[in-house]
Amino acid sequence: MRIDRGLGGVRAYIRSAPGTYVWLAVLFLTTVALHQMSPEFEHHFLRQRSTNIHELSHNPVRVLVASAMWIDSGNWFPYVVLYTVFHASAEHWLGTARWLAVCALAHILASLISELALLVAIRNGVAPHTAVNTLDIGVSYALAGVIAVLTYRIARPWRYAYLTAVLLVFGLPLAEGPTFTDLGHLLAALIGLACYPLTRGRGKAWNPKETLAALRG
Repeated sequence: MRIDRGLGGVRAYIRSAPGTYVWLAVLFLTTVALHQMSPEFEHHFLRQRSTNIHELSHNPVRVLVASAMWIDSGNWFPYVVLYTVFHASAEHWLGTARWLAVCALAHILASLISELALLVAIRNGVAPHTAVNTLDIGVSYALAGVIAVLTYRIARPWRYAYLTAVLLVFGLPLAEGPTFTDLGHLLAALIGLACYPLTRGRGKAWNPKETLAALRG
């Protein structure tokens, strides 16, 4: 009976975040496909779906969509945890449409702005011209945006501790040794924070203190 209740709870949680788990299923299929490719073909294949300067200048819509459907690390299992903890929580809280809006805004705007910054760096001689074909693919910008927007899911004063952690996680890499990807992650987090209007009217903020009190009985 306990196993049945547990499985029922898992199914209910997945149904409450359909977009998250459909996306995870797509990533599973594309990851399996990558494992069937030779390393040389895989690199060429992913480059054509990368949001780099070259591809964005020729096929912007195609690569912005396609880049969110592949994982260049080839390791799918960590994303099950990340998507369950962050994406599913955000989708359940915001609803699928608003959650998807946060994902799209963070992914698209962070990709475009970071690549524009890279283009400026190339033109100023700070980055090599070969960087126009840099591999930039994956789901991390959308994830960063969703992690950040969950700040508003947490009640004060706990919210400020979470916000500090978010800014440190995405800000420190940029401060220590900036890359255009690090810039993209910080931009995505800031875009997620700017999505506050989408969080209005989504119910009472979660208070960890109340949850602990309930667990203690």
